[in-house]
Amino acid sequence: MSPKIAVVTGGNKGIGYAIVDKLCSVFDGLIYLTARNEQLGLRAVQQLQSSNPNASRKVNFHQLDITSVESIHHLAEFLRKKHGGLDILINNAGIAFKTNDITPFGDQAEITAQTNFFGTVNVCNALFPLLRDHARIVNISSRAGMLDSIKNPEIRQSFISPTATIESLSDILNDFIKKAKQDSHQDDGYPNSAYGMSKIALTAVTIIQQRIFDEKPNRDIVVNACCPGYINTDMTSNKGSGTPEQGADTPVYLATLEPHVKSPRGEFVAERKILKWKI
Repeated sequence: MSPKIAVVTGGNKGIGYAIVDKLCSVFDGLIYLTARNEQLGLRAVQQLQSSNPNASRKVNFHQLDITSVESIHHLAEFLRKKHGGLDILINNAGIAFKTNDITPFGDQAEITAQTNFFGTVNVCNALFPLLRDHARIVNISSRAGMLDSIKNPEIRQSFISPTATIESLSDILNDFIKKAKQDSHQDDGYPNSAYGMSKIALTAVTIIQQRIFDEKPNRDIVVNACCPGYINTDMTSNKGSGTPEQGADTPVYLATLEPHVKSPRGEFVAERKILKWKI
């Protein structure tokens, strides 16, 4: 019988590393710590194996650059051939430009959306066919991506419409990128945050993904988005008030929800509580 399998993207440092560390104690299966840089990923696995007695038999490394379709395909093929399925997927990999970065905002919008939204969606598209019954997916989003930061009511509604699709969300993100390059995004009601906009879309896509999974309720596949909190990591320039271990708590809680859980399903969660993301 094949062991249960978990995949954590962006697992070589910060919250992703802490998630893998915590999973070692609560998940009875193999965990793949993935990272874009193979050297950094292997070093993280070695560090875990030296500090966590469970890691030596549970944690493996696989290279994954979520902005590379080829890299995503390699991971999917490896998991399919090696294990034949997947039980937990935690989409943690992402980027955020620093406030003092001189990169033009239009370029920031494009790079951030391509990584945090389109990259994550591509990972889901490749790995979802491998999901076993009772699988759990966690999309790491953020309170920086609350829906009310979009001032245009039509755009807000398009994110939460019952007929919204991943394709329609992609079109909105591409429009945001276009307007950001023209420096007219705020005139159209978009937020002045590339990171926030990408996370709005990621939370919205979570709702759509759960809607699709619910079409086959007997499979009991659950996806949620969560905010890990303001955590002291490279992404926050080490200014966060929480530890990576605290940031890992809610993602791991969602990744290990018991079978046939009624709630949360397709929700936005922080500190293990459902937040009101919609207006």
